[in-house]
Formats: sequence, C-alpha cells, structure tokens
Amino acid sequence: MKPVLTSPDSVTLDVTGMTCAACASRIERKLNKLDGVVASVNYATEQARVEQHGEGAIGVDGLIATIESTGYGAHLPSDDVEQPDRLAYLRRRLIVSIVLGVPVLVLSMIPAAQFDGWQWVALALATPVATWAAWPFHRSMALNVRHGQATMDTLISVGVGAAYIWSLWALLFTSAGEIGMSMSMSMDVRPAAGDQHHIYLEVASTVVAFILAGRYFEASAKRRAGDALRALLDLGAKDVAVIDGAGVERRVPIEQLHVGDRFVVRPGEQIATDGRVVDGASAVDRSLVTGESMPVEVGVGDDVIGATINADGRLVIEALRVGSETQLAQMAQMVEAAQSGKAPVQRLADRVAAVFVPIVIGLALLTLAGWLIVTGDAERSFSAAVAVLIIACPCALGLATPTALLVGTGRGAQMGVVIRGPEILENTRQVDTIVLDKTGTVTTGTMTLSAVRPMGDLTGPDVLRVAGALESASEHPIARAITKAADEAGPVAPVTDFRNLPGLGVRGTVDGREYEIGRPSAPIDDGGSDGSDSPGRTVVELRAVGDSTELLGHLVVTDSVKPTSAAAIGHFRRLGLEPVLLTGDNIATARAVAAEVGIDQVHAEVLPADKVDVVTELQRAGKVVAMVGDGVNDSAALVAADLGISMGSGTSAAIEASDITLVRDDLMAAVDAIALSRRTLGTIKTNLFWAFAYNVVAIPLAMSGRLSPAIAGAAMAFSSVFVVSNSLRLKRFRPTP
Repeated sequence: MKPVLTSPDSVTLDVTGMTCAACASRIERKLNKLDGVVASVNYATEQARVEQHGEGAIGVDGLIATIESTGYGAHLPSDDVEQPDRLAYLRRRLIVSIVLGVPVLVLSMIPAAQFDGWQWVALALATPVATWAAWPFHRSMALNVRHGQATMDTLISVGVGAAYIWSLWALLFTSAGEIGMSMSMSMDVRPAAGDQHHIYLEVASTVVAFILAGRYFEASAKRRAGDALRALLDLGAKDVAVIDGAGVERRVPIEQLHVGDRFVVRPGEQIATDGRVVDGASAVDRSLVTGESMPVEVGVGDDVIGATINADGRLVIEALRVGSETQLAQMAQMVEAAQSGKAPVQRLADRVAAVFVPIVIGLALLTLAGWLIVTGDAERSFSAAVAVLIIACPCALGLATPTALLVGTGRGAQMGVVIRGPEILENTRQVDTIVLDKTGTVTTGTMTLSAVRPMGDLTGPDVLRVAGALESASEHPIARAITKAADEAGPVAPVTDFRNLPGLGVRGTVDGREYEIGRPSAPIDDGGSDGSDSPGRTVVELRAVGDSTELLGHLVVTDSVKPTSAAAIGHFRRLGLEPVLLTGDNIATARAVAAEVGIDQVHAEVLPADKVDVVTELQRAGKVVAMVGDGVNDSAALVAADLGISMGSGTSAAIEASDITLVRDDLMAAVDAIALSRRTLGTIKTNLFWAFAYNVVAIPLAMSGRLSPAIAGAAMAFSSVFVVSNSLRLKRFRPTP
C-alpha cells in the first residue's frame, strides 16, 4: 500500500506506542516545532497527518526519526509491515492478571479466607501481575522518563509499583509478614487494625487487571469503530474481465485496468471501476456505496460507480476512472481525512491532556503530604496518594472526541454521506437556513427536449441543429438535453469561437454565423400552450448575433421534481432549517417547483455571481446558511455558505467546493447528513461532559481518602469503556424514512 497522501507535501504515518491523549499531544507538539511542518496526531486512529511546506522539508524519514526521538514508533501505512496484534497482546496479560489477581483480591478482602501465611501466597501470585502483566506500563514509563516526559502510563506504573514495593517492605520488615496476620479491604482508605501494617497487593494486582481490561475493550471498540472505513476500502473488485482489441475476454487483476479499457460485467458481478455503459442494460444495486435501497436502471450512455453490483443484465462498460481517481477511492480518502482530523470542540481536551499528568502527580504528592501532616498515618497517606494517581488517568478525555468522529464518519460513508472534516460538525449544529439549487437538487436534472418553436429564418430542425452545436460544449443539464435531441435528429454541426456566458447561456459560431442560446430576453406569454410555465419546464432562446440580435426560436425542456424532495423539505423544517429555492431559471418555473415541494422563499433568474450575493445577504441578516448544489455555477455559493453540501451526481468543481458530499442523488441524503452530523457532535459533547465530570468528582474523592486504589482502578477503566461504547451507538443511526 502506498503512503496515504492528502496533498503533494502531505503524508499520513501510523504511530505506535501511544497510550493516551497526552502521548498524541506530545508527538504533535514535537512535530509542529519543525520548520514548515503542520501536524495533527490522532490517538483513536493512531495516526499522524503531516504537511510540510518550504524548501527545508525533512521528508518522511526525518518525520519518523522525530517521532522515534520522542519515544514512540512510526512507519508508513503498509501491508508489508508486520504489526503485533494488540488485542492478542493485551488478552494474554489480561488473562494472567485475572487468573492470579482474583485470588489475591479474595484473600485480601475476606478475613474468613485468610489462612496462616496467606499474605506470602498473595505475594507469590501478585508478583507476576505487578511485573510481567504490568510490563507495558513500566516500559512506557521508562521510555517517557528517558525523554523527560510523563503520560498516564507513568501514573499507572508509579501507582502499581508503589503499592507492590510498600507491600513487600511491610511483609519483610513489619508485623504484616507474621503468620496469622489478617486484614480486610474497604471502599475507602481506613487505618489498619491495631498495630498491624496494611499491605496493598490487591492494588498491585486488581488495578492492573482493571486497566488491562479497559485497554482491551477500548482497543476492541476502536477496531469496531473503524469497521465502516475498512469495509469501504475492501469493497473494490479484485479482478476484471477486459475485452481486448480482438474482442476476446481475459480476466486480469484490477491493477492492470486502464482508462479507456472496456470490460464485461455479468449478472451478480461487481462493477470493477467507474465507467460508462457502452452496451447492454441492467439494474445496478448501489446500496453498498450510496446507501440506496432500490436498484437503479442503467443503459447505454449511463455512468456507473465502481464497487456497485450488476443485478441482472450483461453490461459492457468503458472505464472512465481507475485506482485512486474512482469515486469509491475518493470517498475513502475524504472519510479517512475526516477521521484523522480534530474537531474544534477537541481543542480544550487536548490542552487539558497535555498538562494533566504533571498536575496529577503534583496533586498526588500534595495528597501524601497533606495526609501525613493531618493524620501522621503513613499508610493512609500512601493509599490516598496512590488512589489519586490511578483515578486521574485521562484515557476517557482523550477518547471522547476521536472515537465518536471515527464511528460517525464511518456510518455516514455507509449511508452515502461523506463529511470532509471534523470541523463541519460544529457548522451543522448552527445552521438555520438551507439554500437549495433547483436543477439536479430539488428536481431530477434529467431533462428532455419537449418542444422546438422556430421564429425566424430557420426551420425547426435547423434551430435544433444549431442549438445542439452550441450546447455540445456545455455540461448544464439543459444543454445535455438539447444536445442529446440534436444528436438523435442527425449530425450536429461543428462550433467555433465558443464562449460561456455565466448565468446567461453560451455563444459560438456555426456555419459561419454567430449565435447565442440562453435564457429568454423577455418574458414569454403564450398562454402556456406548450406547458412552459408548468413545474419543471424551462424555455431557452436561440438568437443570431450581429449588428442586431434576431430571435430565431424557443426550445422547451422538461424536468421533474424528485419523488423525495417534498418529504425532505418537511424534514428540514423539523430540523429547524428554513428552506430557500435558488435558481437561474425563470420565475414562473421556480415558483411552480417551490409550490410543489413546499418552499416559501424563492430566488429565480439568478446569475452565478448573484447566487453568492443571495447567500451573503442571508448571512448579513443573521442567518447561518447551508447551500446544496450540484453544478459548476453553484461552486462559488457552496464556498460562500457556512456549510456547503454537494450532490454526488454533480460536477467535480461542486464536490471540491463543498464540506459534505452526498453520494446518493437524493435530497433526503442532505437530511441524513445534517441529522448524523448533529448526532455525532452531540455524542462528542456527552463524552466530554462525562470525561470531565468523572475527573472533577473522582480526584477530590480520592484526595479525601474516600476511594481505595482498587476501586479507583475499576472506575478509571470503566470511564474509558463508557465513552467508547457511547460512541459506538452511532453505528445504529438509521437514514430518515
């Protein structure tokens, strides 16, 4: 696998050895100190995304060396790199800590189970747990100390080590080692009975078991959180039946398919790559890529998406895009980029995590000193300090945002909604107005020519021939409808001196005469004999250009409203969004379409530059605006809007300008995009609230002596599992019915 590049000077690296958000923050700070480097390190995805600018770029090897100098490992994402199975690694240590630690816990807390010499048996059982099972924490602490750093593993290692060493000292040099000694464990910190010394072997074993269990379930949940993206990456076909120059089929690996090659797809087979049908007709199941439940009928001339399934007929397809250029690959790249980024709401968590461990160590020392001064009881003081060290590990804080983002964006990809970056989530919460382009967004955009009315010195076929020539160089849906009709009627004349007139039409020379075609120069009032003022019907005008402009004819094209558009408008209102229809079409058509779907505000006969003006006017009025469009003429407005949403059936310019891409050619997908984004943001905020609340409540509780170290370890592990499990609930998000 090649490096995951996000721009010519960007690279994504897999980072190993991170155990908490503080680790990610430390690596990020180290990388960002390099000249010309902008880096973002994500604890949940265990990746660093790095951009290098300027002539002093140190390259991938230099970036890896910088990360390794911080005490962590890094490498390019590659199938050839043999990585240890983290789940198996944690599972082995977890099993040992449970098998040996549970008897230690039982012996320590139940006096009736304490036979003569039990404490020495507990020492023998606890030693492998506190050393071998806890080795990942001790190793991480040693690396951090060598680099003058501290992480949550520092807290765990110090806490477990202190509990074990204190117990060993007590057994060897105090009455705690005497045969017949007994003790019991409580929820809080209590003095030992009489003059006996308390030992903390149950802390040294159960804390390790609890934290390893938390790490294991966390790693398992993180893996499930990334299932959607992995499934997306695995969708592509592995081989393809290519037709060679002699018309013979041969099956080759997908890597050998090139643009322009023709390949066969039989019923039940996967379409290998993005292409155009050149022979055959069939129904295509696009649910794996777009989330659509119903197959779509395709025939000659229709475009198809790679990784979709041919349902019944035999198709011959010409490859248009291959490899990283396909829609599936671009979706995966955008989802991966979004998952590796950081939402604005995470910045506070990152700042807290960066200084949290040193603060906690300071609080533990303060607790130890305070208890010693107040009580003079070294054992109670020690127990309270260890509880502070263990309870305060900032795992939940570091996982709160990235795990929700991981699951939310992955679920969106499964539904045909691609969120470009994590900051988009904040924008969807604030949006209160949604501006909708008409053609291709509210309507199908699949237009057909319904009437040609000559008015000058050209016949009807001549009007169609000239209009088809002019529109052949345009990508607008109206232009495609006219060009298709002209092609079917006969040969289309060549056009020279072609010029696009943004928002007005096009101009060019055909057969030595200059023409232009576009919106009518004056209102059309013919009693609606051709239905031109009905919903979805648009009239364009052909004119001869010279010393004076001569009207040569009208062409009427027909569009229809998408079946789900009216329902989508209703859902937008329920989400608190006011819909606005925006179109370059005539006012009569625009109002008719708006009335059919339930939109009150209409802006018609709007030039592309004016579309931006409409968006900015709404913003100046205090509105937070989302824009949904699919054409080149929507691109500027998509950029100007607070939230740009492009239909996946639209142009690449519109998709590049947008914040969210809808792979489904359905306005209900925009409803799902906003609803899912808001749900994801809500999950992030819930996670952060509980992560902060947990530490705010738990640390003072531990400092006050009301929390034993063993219970502290269990609570810390539970907090991490809670935020990851809460994030996984996003996998159950369902599209709006």
